Amino acid sequence: MLTLLDLVLPAACAGCGAAGVRWCVDCAAALAATPVRVRPRTDPGVPCWALGPYAGPGRRAVLAAKERGRLDLAEPLGLALAGGLARLRAADRPLVLIPAPSRAAAARRRGGDPVLRATREAARWLPDCQAVPLVRMWWGVRDSVGLTPSERRHNLRGRIMVCSDHGTAAEIPVNAEVVLVDDVLTTGATARESVRALAGIGVCIRAVLVMCAA
Repeated sequence: MLTLLDLVLPAACAGCGAAGVRWCVDCAAALAATPVRVRPRTDPGVPCWALGPYAGPGRRAVLAAKERGRLDLAEPLGLALAGGLARLRAADRPLVLIPAPSRAAAARRRGGDPVLRATREAARWLPDCQAVPLVRMWWGVRDSVGLTPSERRHNLRGRIMVCSDHGTAAEIPVNAEVVLVDDVLTTGATARESVRALAGIGVCIRAVLVMCAA
């Protein structure tokens, strides 16, 4: 049923632009395959998996969520992540999802952190699963667009920190599988620094899962 908002601002699929739906069946299928193992140039030291390439519907949806204020995409993107995690996880262990950090300025500009929103949605779809935001970017991190892999590593080195704003390591069960979640894996610099920071407090990341890999 169309709402008044739909009449003023007609819905369009974030993946293909089809009218009348915010995320169509075909675009959802593009992120519903078994996650693919990827190997970024900066090795975070744990296996990395992606729902798809940074192209087509996945890329357009990530950009819409990050740069065009499409808060409504948190649910379908979270569901896509949940499907990938269901294929990767061990059935007999609890699952903890840690969203990769975003720059505070970028999150404010976007009306919140889209990775955090999608991660929480993913946890909601999975049994015995919780999202625990434990890492954040410290001040001084530049926008990574246009930076070389070495510049990205230097940009992030020592600037991803453990925080307790929304959760603590005590919330993680001893036998849990812990997965770092992000929207895009480019060079692997963010993943590596996040894994390093979490290892410093005894949290062992089992894998990284992203929506798209460049």
